[in-house]
Amino acid sequence: MAVQQTTYRQIMSDLGNGKYSPIYYLMGDEPFFIDAISEYIRQHVLKPEEQDFNQLVVYGNDITMQSIVERAKAYPMGADKQVIIVREAQNLMKKDSDNEEQIGAADILSYYLQSPNPSTILVFCHKHGTLDRRRKVTGLIEKTGILFESKKVKEDAVPAFIQECLNSYGKTMSAKGISMLTESIGADLCQLDAEIQKLVTAMPADVNEITPEFIESLVGISKDFNTYEFQDAIVSKNIYKANQIASYYESNSKTYPIQLLTATLFSYFSNLMLAHYSPDKSEHGIAEQLGLKSTWKVRENYIEGMKNYSAGKTLQIIAAIRKTDAKSKGVGATANGSEGLLRELLFFILH
Repeated sequence: MAVQQTTYRQIMSDLGNGKYSPIYYLMGDEPFFIDAISEYIRQHVLKPEEQDFNQLVVYGNDITMQSIVERAKAYPMGADKQVIIVREAQNLMKKDSDNEEQIGAADILSYYLQSPNPSTILVFCHKHGTLDRRRKVTGLIEKTGILFESKKVKEDAVPAFIQECLNSYGKTMSAKGISMLTESIGADLCQLDAEIQKLVTAMPADVNEITPEFIESLVGISKDFNTYEFQDAIVSKNIYKANQIASYYESNSKTYPIQLLTATLFSYFSNLMLAHYSPDKSEHGIAEQLGLKSTWKVRENYIEGMKNYSAGKTLQIIAAIRKTDAKSKGVGATANGSEGLLRELLFFILH
């Protein structure tokens, strides 16, 4: 049977609508989604007065699968459901991973899943790894409930994640603010969510937009010298600002190595070349050409960039970036190494 690729949004939507499965096996390398789903179940399935007798949170190292199944077979007291959450389930499943002849955790769970208790919700949190999909227990989980693999998100998906978090809190943020968080924190979703929660908590209740200035003051990210501002200055051909930021980068080369900057510029101008050859030059057309999930940065980044840099010039810039990157790594470099390379590249781009 084909694997059902259940998504995080589908699971959260079903939970929000009161649609529960007998088992949720949450596994993978991205802890944020595993924690978010299990915490929602812990906080929302049962009423507070029902939780003392009907909710159990245990850890894989401290319990056996037999004990979990025995509890799962029991019926709730004064409630429609009981919830059992097993954190660090990877430690529980390891106990029999090397000896399939012995009746172990996976086998005991398999027997239970052949006829699960409909009033029990079993949640396994298996981080930094996955179940072997060839095993019997995996198929039974898929057939009976939810098998969810939580995968690491790519850098280009981080802005969409930030936007989704902001929407859930009823707040907004400019493209500049989103870029500041993305650049500073990267694809660590747990830290991103924590920083957004901190910003939302500190915001006045009647203010919806989280400004770059507010991010700078609370999170400690400079809004003036981040790579978003550098790229923005280049796109708009703001020569003074671009050189000001370049000077700052050269004075702080350990924090902003030139290889990081050439990678950022190469990514932008490669996309700009694709935008030049997009059959549809509208915001939606360019977003589709570049594989972007939204159009939030198309107008500022690419439509303006196409006005200031022709396709021919863009191609020359890409070649210059490659040459600069090679020099910074010692290929054809002078005795001064990477000193002055950024200014030289910037002059070529802007003139």
